[in-house]
Amino acid sequence: MPATAPPDLLTLYPALGALHPLLARLTPMTVPAGTRLFRENDPCQGFPLVLAGEVRVSRSAANGRELELYRVTPGEMCLVSSAGLFADQPLTAHGVATCDTTLCLLSPPDFHTALGDEAFRGYVLGLFAARMADLTGLIEAIAFQKLDSRLANALLGHGQQLKTTHQALADELGTVREIVTRLLHRFERDGLVELSRESITIRDSAGLRALAAGQGG
Repeated sequence: MPATAPPDLLTLYPALGALHPLLARLTPMTVPAGTRLFRENDPCQGFPLVLAGEVRVSRSAANGRELELYRVTPGEMCLVSSAGLFADQPLTAHGVATCDTTLCLLSPPDFHTALGDEAFRGYVLGLFAARMADLTGLIEAIAFQKLDSRLANALLGHGQQLKTTHQALADELGTVREIVTRLLHRFERDGLVELSRESITIRDSAGLRALAAGQGG
């Protein structure tokens, strides 16, 4: 790796290996948790290369509701950014750092130059296809799976106690807090969970799994 390239960049993004002139222009930046990195309807400022941390990409509705689309971790690609660059169109979602995050930004002209390299083009198109598959699964879950099943699934896999808020769960599921609160209280009455401030204790994981599978009452 050239001395001027950001540390770990080629380890995480080996498809950039033949693009040394472009790498020399990349400067890592570190932002704190909660930083909004890009906004819906803004022009795309470049192709993000995440070196450390995580970026949560979501859509917002006029009523304030949010739907998480995916998260970008080191070595992964942001579908919304690449789509905006491909089509030269405004961004269709917003990205927020979920923790202290370090990334580089490949400028739009450099991104289009990089696409001329077979390895980088194959990497982008491969991850584009993978992200599209993820989003297809998300659309299927929203369209065809009952909200109580999706909520039960969201509660599983985090151990016996989940530290979260009703609003955070609502954002994850693309619904409103009041509906999540109503469902959680129903779960509590059924003996599935125990609720406390910013904490949910799982009391019947088998019951939650059955509900997540669509077998609950």
